[in-house]
Amino acid sequence: MGLPWYRVHTVVLNDPGRLISVHIMHTALVAGWAGSMALYELAVFDPSDPVLDPMWRQGMFVIPFMTRLGITNSWGGWSITGGTIANPGIWSYEGVAGAHIVFSGLCFLAAIWHWVYWDLEIFCDERTGKPSLDLPKIFGIHLFLSGLACFGFGAFHVTGLYGPGIWVSDPYGLTGKVQSVNPAWGVEGFDPFVSGGIASHHIAAGTLGILAGLFHLVSARLNVYTKDYVWAILKPSCPVVSLLSFLQLLLLLELCGMVRQTTPIELFGPTRYQWDQGYFQQEIYRRVGAGLAENQSLSEAWGIIPSGSMDSGDGIAVGWLGHPIFRDKEGRELFVRRMPTFFETFPVVLVDGDGIVRADVPFRRAESKYSVEQVGVTVEFYGGELNGVSYSDPATVKKYARRAQLGEIFELDRATLKSDGVFRSSPRGWFTFGHASFALLFFFGHIWHGARTLFRDVFAGIDPDLDAQVEFGTFQKIGDPTTRRQVV
Repeated sequence: MGLPWYRVHTVVLNDPGRLISVHIMHTALVAGWAGSMALYELAVFDPSDPVLDPMWRQGMFVIPFMTRLGITNSWGGWSITGGTIANPGIWSYEGVAGAHIVFSGLCFLAAIWHWVYWDLEIFCDERTGKPSLDLPKIFGIHLFLSGLACFGFGAFHVTGLYGPGIWVSDPYGLTGKVQSVNPAWGVEGFDPFVSGGIASHHIAAGTLGILAGLFHLVSARLNVYTKDYVWAILKPSCPVVSLLSFLQLLLLLELCGMVRQTTPIELFGPTRYQWDQGYFQQEIYRRVGAGLAENQSLSEAWGIIPSGSMDSGDGIAVGWLGHPIFRDKEGRELFVRRMPTFFETFPVVLVDGDGIVRADVPFRRAESKYSVEQVGVTVEFYGGELNGVSYSDPATVKKYARRAQLGEIFELDRATLKSDGVFRSSPRGWFTFGHASFALLFFFGHIWHGARTLFRDVFAGIDPDLDAQVEFGTFQKIGDPTTRRQVV
């Protein structure tokens, strides 16, 4: 009989050569996608304005990953930090993309070779001549090599001893650049905002992996694992791994949306926590207050450029209009209530310094008491292109109040990208969504395979007596072996 559609992977059951083949092919697909996606993003990426139009505003996904590992230059002669480069070297954005594509092709060829030459002597027990795998040895080899790569990344690449270092920035994303990092071996190494923890953790984990790999390679374990022994090991481990996978999901949902040294905001964009808590707004007001304390004018104090939103939605930011300050007819300074995270529409509400509502844009104008017209709200800009310009026309004031719900106000080019005004997620959002999806898949995958392990006789799906049970005419009642027809 044919295999059910959900049992097609049985073709690699007890076939190590072709099991290796499908895994190599999977690696080829992943590496090929990464290289191809990098080339596509480089084709559409505009590096001309790293301040107003950084990579995360342009929706780049793989370029941030390359940049945080130390790639900043392009064969096109530009640098991610601005300016031009005369000699970008082989490890540019294009060089890394090309290396992934070449690696993908080599893996593709290797997968074909292992699929054709599947019956290798290495998969046979030299004592009995029967197919068998020395799983402790295989595990030791993989653990040793992965530990070596992990140790090398932390000890050489991150520290700059033999490599570029990694992207390091400040909490406000103002001073980011690639630099070497010294390992942090104290308690501070566990702080997600300390870059030294990246180096020290990779060195420690790599050392542990190397030692554990060597242990499995040189241990005097003469027996090889049989299939039944593997099942016996998997039975208690699957529930544990399922729990760890679930915990991983919770951690990723929390951590991937937060700023850490591994996901700098210049590359992946700001987080929802920074918006909800007014993180940048508080710092901007602190700096403005410091400027006013030094006897600067409002225009001088507000001569700063904050961040913006996504290109495909609002358009390309080409200039900052300035910081709008709203006032009522009594001279009180009013603040626009910003739109919370996950909202697409929100009432326009202006509050004073004490949080008391002083003006709004009402839904029912006949019953309004705090409308812009009634309160006499005006707006004046400080810094930016509209520095010193004020408006008292209610329609114009309401227009800028609506735009102030989304933070600072920019002049936006909507025509170039045909921007449609729809809110879009940043690369950080996709990063979080992707990891959450994979964590769920891993979690349910471990539940599935744990159930297969515990109830493999029920869930195998391939019963040697299945042919006889469903053969037409064998039983009076199909599938009921107690109703076998008597041969006349």
